[in-house]
Amino acid sequence: ATPPPPSSSSSTSGATPQPSPTPVTAAPTKSTRVVEELQAARAAAPGGTTGSEDVMLGYTVLSVHNHDTDAFTQGLEYLPETNTFVESTGLWGKSTIREVDISTGNVLRKVDLAAQYFGEGCTVFQGKIYQITWRERTCLVWDLATFQPGTPPTLSYDTDGWGITHDDQFLIMSDGSAFLYYRDPQSFGLVRKVTVHENMGGGSTRPINQINELEMVRGELWANIWHSDRIARIRKEDGLLLGWIDLAGINPRNYRGGDDVLNGIAWDKVQDRLWVTGKTWDKLFEIELKFKS
Repeated sequence: ATPPPPSSSSSTSGATPQPSPTPVTAAPTKSTRVVEELQAARAAAPGGTTGSEDVMLGYTVLSVHNHDTDAFTQGLEYLPETNTFVESTGLWGKSTIREVDISTGNVLRKVDLAAQYFGEGCTVFQGKIYQITWRERTCLVWDLATFQPGTPPTLSYDTDGWGITHDDQFLIMSDGSAFLYYRDPQSFGLVRKVTVHENMGGGSTRPINQINELEMVRGELWANIWHSDRIARIRKEDGLLLGWIDLAGINPRNYRGGDDVLNGIAWDKVQDRLWVTGKTWDKLFEIELKFKS
């Protein structure tokens, strides 16, 4: 059966009335410069790769911004045209798709999803927002310019939905397992599937499960892991784990096992700015990656 279209009632309840996005004023940063160095080392290695994981990366907080504590963050993506975020939030009866000012955390635009949808990850591709849902097996499609339902308004898939991003050709989706699904952006049909895995040596591998929110950074897939303070760096061609980013200590609530976990990665490709946040956190962090001591 064809799923019902998303709710198209737009609101900005609880937000400052349509504030303007914060303009870009800071000089370009180099938040992911260390990843560029690691990639160069891999390229220079015999055969163009190394057989082991890269060293663990840590972080430094560059700036701290407000974040809506009602936002059960499922997806986060930077919009270079407006210097804002698109954010997808979850929970049945509370899910939204929204545009958010980076510095203030103000909601600039918001659409409340129909009550039957539990919002999950989102990505922006070719003028559309693709927002997947958890168990409803429905991708909601929004027109980025208007925040109205796109054409078509929905697409279907046959798994749970957790995270989604794209590589400028395919949409790439996770379902909470170790699998990544490459999908056609027009039909959402499955193109191929890869398993995220860790090289254990001796020819053996171990799958990495609970792949959550996704972001494409420097040609790599980066993934939040459910109930973890680490981000996985994944080779998109075959799912190989390239290395880990350890964000231990960044959770403002000192996470002790609830659902207020690290979830949400956004990258500004032009200025190399990197942000992270979590479910119902009151803070969003711009960070710079570094080698751990």
